[in-house]
Amino acid sequence: MKDAKYWIWFSRIENLTPKNLIELLIKFETPKNIFNKTKEELIANGVKEKDAIKITDLKYKCNLDKYLEYMQKNDIEMLTIYDKEYPKKLKEIYDPPAVLYIKGSKEVLKEKAIAIVGCRQCTKYGEFVAKNIAYNLSLNNINIISGLAKGIDTYSHMGCLKGNAKTIAVVGSGLDRVYPEENRKLFNEIVNSGGTIISEYVIGTKPLAQNFPKRNRIISALSEGVVVVEAKQKSGTLITVDFALEQGRELYIVPGNINSANSYGTNELIKQGAKLITCIEDILEDLQ
Repeated sequence: MKDAKYWIWFSRIENLTPKNLIELLIKFETPKNIFNKTKEELIANGVKEKDAIKITDLKYKCNLDKYLEYMQKNDIEMLTIYDKEYPKKLKEIYDPPAVLYIKGSKEVLKEKAIAIVGCRQCTKYGEFVAKNIAYNLSLNNINIISGLAKGIDTYSHMGCLKGNAKTIAVVGSGLDRVYPEENRKLFNEIVNSGGTIISEYVIGTKPLAQNFPKRNRIISALSEGVVVVEAKQKSGTLITVDFALEQGRELYIVPGNINSANSYGTNELIKQGAKLITCIEDILEDLQ
């Protein structure tokens, strides 16, 4: 794509939030217009000094052609927030990614989808439910979104792959890395089956802990609603729930064993008024 190296540079700048990047685009329109600005010029245009220092750090401008070469060799595409293929639902949230890196089909991002999330250390009950809901939604041509993590995410992707629809994995690292490594086969199956893996993180980004809560807003934003299968009292899953509520997405909660720690979060959400589901018809009735 035109000016791709400038967008790669833009997304390499560490410690700028998605909101910071969007604010820079509002001021300067494109990364190319920022690329050669001095620290003083940026500050004169209203950029905070600490951000101007990061933006002008020369290390982020190194080896940009190598990034492009890697992406071309490995079939990784880029969507910027200005591209017509950029998902409309994602563009409408408070802090959309300025850039999406994509391995697989871009078209599936436009289609109807449900997110399924839950515990990494899930129970056999959670595994069964995640696979079953994903499979049956898939038979109804509803795509499944999750995060490729261990547990409920993995089983949700697997259930969808056995059905008719496509699955989308939103990851917290660059697309040159598979995390967890044990999901490499699943990663490839998602792409080869017509699904897609997406990330807002540039090639080379490690799966750092702080990346995963941020990627959760993308999972919920791309969906019509979020199914929560299992969630502990202090669960990262509840971050996705918060994003879903902020974005106006429907919540679908699978009830759990009251004696299981994995059900504390889900049962609390039901008590607070979230929609309890016991079959996929409880979801499909909202998607007509």
